[in-house]
Amino acid sequence: MQHENPRPAVPTTLAPLRNPAFRSIWTATQISSLGWLVQTVAISWLMATISASDLMVALVQAASTLPVFFLSILAGAIADNFSRRRVMFAGHCLIALASTTLMISVGLGFVDPWLLLGLGFLAGCGFAVNDPAWHASVGDILHKRDIPAAVTLMSVGYNTVRSIGPALGGVILAFFGPLAAFALAALSDLAPLGALWRTKWKVRTSPLPRERMMTAIHDGVRFTAMSLEIRAATARAALFGLASISILALLPLVVRDQLKSGPIVYGILLAGFGMGAFIAGMSNGFLRRITSQNRLVAFASVACAACCLSLALTSSVPVAAIALSLGGAGWLITWTGIDVSVQLASPRWVVGRTLSIYYALSAGGMAAGSWIWGTVAQNYSLTSALEGAAGALLLVAAAGIVLPVRPWEETDQESSGFHPPELALDLKPRSGPIVAKTEYSISEENIEAFLSCMRARRHVQSRAGARNWTLQRNLQTPSLWTETFRTPTWMDFLRLNHRLTAADKEVGQHLLALHDGELAPHTELSIERTTEAARSRASTFVSRPPR
Repeated sequence: MQHENPRPAVPTTLAPLRNPAFRSIWTATQISSLGWLVQTVAISWLMATISASDLMVALVQAASTLPVFFLSILAGAIADNFSRRRVMFAGHCLIALASTTLMISVGLGFVDPWLLLGLGFLAGCGFAVNDPAWHASVGDILHKRDIPAAVTLMSVGYNTVRSIGPALGGVILAFFGPLAAFALAALSDLAPLGALWRTKWKVRTSPLPRERMMTAIHDGVRFTAMSLEIRAATARAALFGLASISILALLPLVVRDQLKSGPIVYGILLAGFGMGAFIAGMSNGFLRRITSQNRLVAFASVACAACCLSLALTSSVPVAAIALSLGGAGWLITWTGIDVSVQLASPRWVVGRTLSIYYALSAGGMAAGSWIWGTVAQNYSLTSALEGAAGALLLVAAAGIVLPVRPWEETDQESSGFHPPELALDLKPRSGPIVAKTEYSISEENIEAFLSCMRARRHVQSRAGARNWTLQRNLQTPSLWTETFRTPTWMDFLRLNHRLTAADKEVGQHLLALHDGELAPHTELSIERTTEAARSRASTFVSRPPR
């Protein structure tokens, strides 16, 4: 991991830009985002002019977000097992291919609603591949204390470009036509490709071989499902995406039907959305100091609800712009808060997968929301759709009571290091199942504290890959307790121990303090064998004491 010069105690939002690798990729990403936003304005307005279906217009947002739902989890497993830099490069190649094809198609005069959706889907595939690797790389490039500032800066950068890109797209669309907008987007895609080609950073590699994709996906889903903080943040993100996407999905219809305006006004309103996000991003540090992260995210949902309600009731462009700036602020605060919470709760070995699951479910929520609110607008009215979305956002704000977003805390999620025990047998990586048993001597007065530690240890070991975890008490000698778990193979056992972080190992230190024996608890490892064949005999060896 790269570390720059010593950081100030409280890094500012701009502190990550001191790192040249982050600065290069971040800058190139803003250039690419500018082109993407110009292209999005052109696609949305082109769809509104060539299709009479409100649903088709709303599906423009769904087309670019749906691939994230289907592909992000696979992309996250790839990002955790291969070079994240190369994965990002492949993702941007797909985005560039979609933009170039769109430019050529429009240049040849071949424009069709389904073609627009299809190429939007292809670009979405590129984002699905790139985003988990890029966000996971932040922890490789920067010090952990800079991650909140970096995530905020990434959101602020995108939303700053959002305040320029849509207005620029509206001007280009009005004066030069869609072909110029698509050509600019295709050229802008060269910036991240060039930056990734030139920039390299050090990444701590695992001494173990790569996991198979299905195993990696299974382990990522297992870890996410067993992590309360990540599970709550991901569920909150999916609900927020479902309700809040109505703002962007229905905005072309608001401009066309309620404001009776054209692409320039559409771009100006999107610029207001981006400006609100920019102001919120620059104020994010101050806001976090005066209130909790969970309450801040709840207030952000209320702000987005107020935006939806204002858009439903107004026919004034200035009022709509102010409402959208409020919605943009809520949008950035929510996504930044949840993103950082997932990052800080995830060890490095699985961060690509936890982020990808979070992206998949939030994108799935946005894709479903685009379809739902578009259908409501088409079958009932645009006003009904926006009012319904406002009500849904208020429910999302209330969901913070049962799905709280954790505070941003800096915990040690790096691997604490593990040295495999010496074996009396020559095991292969796929030898197994492996059974691990650790015996503790616990006095009567320490039993409650011991059981509390064991509940934490079961959680830690199970989400790292332990199977069939049990705790037994000796009936003849009640002070003796035995912890037992299994792994399918020897390689799985090694992976489990490499995955345990320094924070996870603190549970083991508490158990050592409760142990009454003269010698430290020892872990006995066995390999299971059946009695069906003469050569199958149980074998046992003793490992080093747990640390």
